[in-house]
Amino acid sequence: MRPGIHPVSRPVVFRDRAADVAFLTRSTAGSDRTVEWEDGVTYPVIDVEISSASHPFHTGTSRVLDTEGRVERFRRRYGRTAPARSRHS
Repeated sequence: MRPGIHPVSRPVVFRDRAADVAFLTRSTAGSDRTVEWEDGVTYPVIDVEISSASHPFHTGTSRVLDTEGRVERFRRRYGRTAPARSRHS
């Protein structure tokens, strides 16, 4: 690696307020606010609106919304099949 061109990576606490969860990881992001972590060391803290602890995809609460039969409506509207093409055309 060339010296002086890479951002500094340091331990940072990301805190998800919606799920009341915090996790310690490395990041190049910084913050003026700090928090004392479980090991007694003070780290910069970054509050996030959503993380894997609160995102519906990761928590299993996501739903597939096809209540109006959108796929079937699409197939009825555009369901015409194109004529088969010859391999030698």
